[in-house]
Amino acid sequence: MSFSSDSVAVFLAVIDHGSFSAAARALGRVPSAISMAIANLEAELDLSLFDRGGREPQPTAAARSLEPQARLLAAQLRQLQVQALALTQGLENRLTLAIAPELLAAPWSGPLAALAAEYPLLEVEVLAAPQADALALLHSGRAHLALVFERPSLDGREGFQEVASDTMVAVMAPDHPVLAAAGGRLREEHLTTTRQIVVAGRDLATSDPRFVFARHVWRTDNALAALSLITAGLGWGWLPRNFARPHVATGALVEIPFENLSNGLDLWVDVVWSRERPLGLGAQRFVALIARKKE
Repeated sequence: MSFSSDSVAVFLAVIDHGSFSAAARALGRVPSAISMAIANLEAELDLSLFDRGGREPQPTAAARSLEPQARLLAAQLRQLQVQALALTQGLENRLTLAIAPELLAAPWSGPLAALAAEYPLLEVEVLAAPQADALALLHSGRAHLALVFERPSLDGREGFQEVASDTMVAVMAPDHPVLAAAGGRLREEHLTTTRQIVVAGRDLATSDPRFVFARHVWRTDNALAALSLITAGLGWGWLPRNFARPHVATGALVEIPFENLSNGLDLWVDVVWSRERPLGLGAQRFVALIARKKE
């Protein structure tokens, strides 16, 4: 049978503890059982794994050559055992997270890395979708969690946890003609009469009324597409300040200067789940980890 989970454990215990008797104590066995297990393994492999010429057995060159793969196998077996136990406790086969594209730069990858360290075999799927579509994925059961901005009203079907905040700012290209025409400072009427680029879901009926000002609107379901349209001077739009900041710093965008109002709307960022289906172990742990990141 050569190497098995048991023989790997014995092999590594002898290397780590330096003797058959110490390995036996570590594994809760008698020394003769350890000695016999190593002898049987050597016979099956037709290799000498330990030099018994001295006071304590010393790993041979062959043993040292096999050691890295044996440690890798032992680690994989531990991961498999952890995963099997977690599955019995309610761990999902796959965790799907739907994220509003404006929040792809939000602090969600760190908690996901911590989750992966705890459940290394958990399969994770990250979907970028406009907020309305991300919530639709959640309610259809296609996604377990959605990372979105706070909604205009509460939905009794949803549970949520605030995890961060961001400020939506109105931006446009610095050479947009409306800026020059207005003398560099705009009023709210300029927003209504200038084409607006709106990030919205694929359903034409879904737009957040808090962020639609203009009479003439172009829509996209992708924040990067909106960024390209705005920097090309094709309209103004609302973007999260953290998302827009690098482009403002390079001069590709400006936060619109207003004459009679401040530019910015503070919004919470929520991780949302459906109350209509149980939250799996991975989703619960991700919510706890991302909520801790906020503190």
